[in-house]
Amino acid sequence: MAKKIRVLVAKAGLDGHDRGAKVVAAALRDAGMEVIYTGLRKTPEMIVEAALQEDVDVIGISLLSGAHMTIFPRILALMKEKGLEDVLLFGGGIIPDQDIEALKRMGVGELFTPGASTIEIVEYVRSWAKEHRKGVAAQS
Repeated sequence: MAKKIRVLVAKAGLDGHDRGAKVVAAALRDAGMEVIYTGLRKTPEMIVEAALQEDVDVIGISLLSGAHMTIFPRILALMKEKGLEDVLLFGGGIIPDQDIEALKRMGVGELFTPGASTIEIVEYVRSWAKEHRKGVAAQS
């Protein structure tokens, strides 16, 4: 039997608005994935450590604070340092188009802006898992 896709959803930095993160976490859970929500105000170090401890397939970061060009690269560096290069890092929030392209070039997966469909997010995570994670249920 294939294991469920495990997703860590985190709010990074000082941003205190977590409605979007909770909506995405609920959509992923409703789609049959195992979701770990870290809560508010997590540092990149806390996020990567939680991902390591929880043995996740995917990390989803919600950022509305404008710190995306600092936080995403730091998380990527820590993921590499801890051997999590095979884990998907994706995110969402208020991120300008030019920064989205720069972050993708660095290795961040898809970045969803306000108004993105939860169906689109679920399908993105499923598709990535099907392609990159053997033994994980793509259709949970």
